[in-house]
Amino acid sequence: MGRRVVALVVSALFVVGVGGCSGGDGSGGSPGSPTPARSESAPAPRVPAGSAPSATFAVGVRQLKLSRDDRPLPVTIWYPARGTAGKSPQRSAPTATGRFPVVMFSHGMNSRPAEYATLLARWASAGFVVAAPTFPHTSQGSDGTLFDVLNQPADVSYALTRVLTLNAKAGDPLRGRLATDRVAAAGHSAGGVTTIGLFTTGRDERLDAGVVFAGTSLGVGTAFAGAAAPQLFVHGEADEVVDYASGRAAYDKVPWPKAMLSLPKGDHGRALLTDGAALRVVSDTCVEFLRWSLYGDAEARRRLPAEAARGELATLDDRLS
Repeated sequence: MGRRVVALVVSALFVVGVGGCSGGDGSGGSPGSPTPARSESAPAPRVPAGSAPSATFAVGVRQLKLSRDDRPLPVTIWYPARGTAGKSPQRSAPTATGRFPVVMFSHGMNSRPAEYATLLARWASAGFVVAAPTFPHTSQGSDGTLFDVLNQPADVSYALTRVLTLNAKAGDPLRGRLATDRVAAAGHSAGGVTTIGLFTTGRDERLDAGVVFAGTSLGVGTAFAGAAAPQLFVHGEADEVVDYASGRAAYDKVPWPKAMLSLPKGDHGRALLTDGAALRVVSDTCVEFLRWSLYGDAEARRRLPAEAARGELATLDDRLS
C-alpha cells in the first residue's frame, strides 16, 4: 500500500475510538537455557527449559522518562516487588528477588498505560516486568495523529533497549533483576497493530513471543520474519471497532506456534479494562502463555487450555504445539 492509502485505512479503523478503550515475598523462577520445542506444523520457537515462580508477588510501579529524538516516551513499569501480595501496586516498592522476563505493552488509540493497570499488575504479580510506553501522538490528550501508529514499533524497540539497560545500571532497583534474553511484546487495538509490526515490518529479534489484543495487520502487513516466536491473539467476536474477521485473518498468517482466544460476547476492549470474570480469563490465559513462552514452564503450557475454558466465556484455537 502507498503511504496515503495506509493512512486512510488506519484512520478508518481507529477514528471510531479504539481508545474508546478508555471507556509476596518469594524467590522468582529463572528462565533456563533455550532448547527447541517440537512442533509438527510450524518452526520451533526459542522456548527455554525452566519454571515460572510459584509465588504471587506484590507489585511495584515506577516511571521512566525517555525520549526518542523529538518523541517523548514516558514508560510506566509494573514489576514484582517485596511485600504482601494482593494489594494495590506501590510506587517505587523494593524489587522482589529473582530474574524476571520483560513484557513491552502498547496501549490503544486515545488511551494510556494506566487504563490497563489491572491487567498489567496481574502479569507483574505472576513474575513479569511489564513496561508500557505512552506514545506521543496516539495517547489520550495527544494530537491524535492516527498515521503515527506506524512509527510505534520503533518506539517500542527503543524503549525496550533502554529498559534492558537498567539490568546493569548501578543503583537501579531493577539491576540484576531482568531476564534480558526473555522478552515479549503485547498490545491492544492500535497497540495490537504496533505489536504485529514488531514481528513484521519492524521485526525486533530480541522478542521471543507476542500477545495481540483486538489487533489487525493493516499498515504493518503479515510478513512475519525472523526466528519463530509464539503468538497469542485475543479478540472479541462482537468487536465493534476492529472486526473479528480482521484479527482472525492476521492470526491465520502467523507461521509460528500460535493460539487464538475468542470471546463470543466480547467487544473491543472492556474485558481488558474492567475487573470481572472475562478479564480474569483473559489475564490468566495470557499469564500461562507467558510462563510457557518466556520461562519455559511445561506445566503452564498444560494448564493453558483449562484457563481459557474457565466459565465458558471464551474458546481457544490452540496451535502452540
